[in-house]
Amino acid sequence: MSEDTTFEKALKNLEEAVARLEKGQMPLDEALDCFEAGVQSANLCRRKLQVVESRIEILTKGPDGELLTEAFSGRDDQD
Repeated sequence: MSEDTTFEKALKNLEEAVARLEKGQMPLDEALDCFEAGVQSANLCRRKLQVVESRIEILTKGPDGELLTEAFSGRDDQD
């Protein structure tokens, strides 16, 4: 799967891999291949979301009423 693959296509591939694995009707080697493809799709989705997240800014109002922007971290509970 290439980086040119859209988020939506990668997500669909991940959902299909999960559905196939949940059925449990595949031989072990095929299930492993399906699992690996699902992991690749999940990683691609994560990378694409990180790119989008880095482009989002939050618009806030400062104490004097001035509009300010700040980077969006996307994480409320940083560990």
